[in-house]
Amino acid sequence: MTRPMPAAAAAIAIILSAPAAAQRPQPGPERFAYERAIVAPAAGPHRLPVDAALLAGGRPFRVVQRGETFVALGGLEDLRMFDASGRPVPYLLVHPPSAAPEWIAGTVVPVTPTKKTSGFEIDLGRVEPVNMMRVEGIPPPFLKRMAVEGSGDRTRWTSLAPEATLFDLPAERLKQLDVGFTPGEYRYLRVTWNDANSGRVLSPRAVRARRAGRTPPAAQAPLELTFERQASEPGRSRYRVRLPAPRLPIVALQLDVDGGHVFRRAAVAESRFAGTEAAPVELGRATLSRVVRDGIQASDLDIPIVPPTEAELQLLIDDESNPPLELRRMRGIFAELPAIYFEFEPAGAGLVARYGDRALPAPAYDLEAVRDSIDLTQVPEARWGTVRALGETEGPPASDPGVQPGSSIDAEAFGHLRSIAAADAGLAALQLDAAALAGSRGPAARFADVRILDESGRQIPYLIERRDEPLQVELALARADPQAPGLARPPGRALSVYKVTLPYAGLPQGTLIIETSARVFQRSVQLGVERPPDRGHRDTWFDLLASGTWRHADKESAARPLSMRFTADRDTALLLAIDEGDNAPLPVTGARLLLPSYRLRFYHPGGGALRLVYGSGALRPPQYDLALLAQQVMGAPARDVTAGDPPVATTAAGGASFISPLTFWILLGGAVVVLVGIIARLVKGA
Repeated sequence: MTRPMPAAAAAIAIILSAPAAAQRPQPGPERFAYERAIVAPAAGPHRLPVDAALLAGGRPFRVVQRGETFVALGGLEDLRMFDASGRPVPYLLVHPPSAAPEWIAGTVVPVTPTKKTSGFEIDLGRVEPVNMMRVEGIPPPFLKRMAVEGSGDRTRWTSLAPEATLFDLPAERLKQLDVGFTPGEYRYLRVTWNDANSGRVLSPRAVRARRAGRTPPAAQAPLELTFERQASEPGRSRYRVRLPAPRLPIVALQLDVDGGHVFRRAAVAESRFAGTEAAPVELGRATLSRVVRDGIQASDLDIPIVPPTEAELQLLIDDESNPPLELRRMRGIFAELPAIYFEFEPAGAGLVARYGDRALPAPAYDLEAVRDSIDLTQVPEARWGTVRALGETEGPPASDPGVQPGSSIDAEAFGHLRSIAAADAGLAALQLDAAALAGSRGPAARFADVRILDESGRQIPYLIERRDEPLQVELALARADPQAPGLARPPGRALSVYKVTLPYAGLPQGTLIIETSARVFQRSVQLGVERPPDRGHRDTWFDLLASGTWRHADKESAARPLSMRFTADRDTALLLAIDEGDNAPLPVTGARLLLPSYRLRFYHPGGGALRLVYGSGALRPPQYDLALLAQQVMGAPARDVTAGDPPVATTAAGGASFISPLTFWILLGGAVVVLVGIIARLVKGA
């Protein structure tokens, strides 16, 4: 039996327990990143759309495929709603019903054609609520413009789709046989073909109308994307596409391009970390197709993709022999998103939503009990207000996630030292330029000698990211002597020779791009290095690095640049020889070098200056704990930073001079004197 504690003892126990209770961790306040006002028109149930701003700041969704539909599930666990007094407002994420569509067969009735039109009517048998028509059984190929009207009594007609297009082009793999329109109650539908600029088509075998149920909430509008053209090899167009946030539930890119016919392959990729570096991973590919006939277009310019994890994508379009596409617009298509259902009593101002705290668990409300009875079509829609940032977001990590600087290393042990531009604390990306590619041990050695150091010489951890688009370096061409030793000049044929100077020795394998303003020509081109005599050659000789035939035969279009892939090793002075035959010299208007592109992703500590060092043969590739957080690092937007130029060579470099030239010649002279003395003594002794 437990006896009651005396009052004095109880008081002592309370006093002694107070410090322990004070030290016990208490549930901390939520750290939301964003707040948005909600405008509800009346008291009671409402629905809110999941829009792009909410997707960018809230917990990401995962995307699953259900039949032909992609559905976004399991996101926004960090969303909370509050009334004016700060009390939580329960909510549910509710997807629209996915009932199979019901189609109504109609009887086809011919319509008397005119000089420029033909068509047909369909009789559904009685007045029905419909919102789409499907035409079947017209022999392909066809591409026709049409107008659709509806009527309940065949006397008064309502325009439903004044300028629709139907097509079935098997050779181009393009088909569109459905026409959607605003829901309405009609018994008769009338189709009028526009035959002014195209041949007539046969009557369809069958026409059906889709019964309109309750109208679900409108799907999320496509997301307008920003993009910029990147350097690329001839015959290919590359674009960098920027998203407002990583891990958005985007399942396709939709392109809008100028021009006429289109038939080109396209692919979308993003960087993902695997093994020792991040590299482009393909998310999707498609053939962009558009046919234009008699002023009518049939097109499919969508690229289905796996939902990206990064906030940056790379789009590659294979132009082949065509000029680059004029890309006017690019949009991201979302997976099916849920609506936010909530009940608000009483109506009034002060309702807000907060989100962006990735540590919050998913909420569980009693409102779940009525989920099965919720009908979104009968619920008024509330409106979102402007987004207000409450603090630093936790979505993409902006600061160091806990990885500390590495061990110290002597900067004087490297051949090159360069300052890194100052930046605020956060994730940064440093492009390795041509100087870094040439002065370091390069991609073949996984940049083993490349380090980023802080002011104290401590290593700043980084991840290597291989980029899809090449690094472009502009080159200057200078006329060279066509009689240069080593060049084989064809008898009776003109030879144009240019000196190509590379910016650095030791560059990795690259591609030389040569451009011309000529339109009709054919030339043999050689790229090489002039070598001095050696054991295999008595005279100066031409070491061939690459060769090719440059040809263009369309005077109406610009010539495609010539690409020559080569490895120069330690050479910087190259010779470009063009066999002109009996023609005038080919005008060469430009030259550029495409190199493999790499950048370093790291967390800039902010404040103090950083240094990029490289040029040491004694180091192995670094192993940083940051690689354990690669998925988090690669999924966050990074600020671009640059290294200062030119690189500064240190005195302790692996390939640098250890002594001055004067000291070298003094020592060499002394060695010669000693050697002569030894030989003289040997001769005298003999």
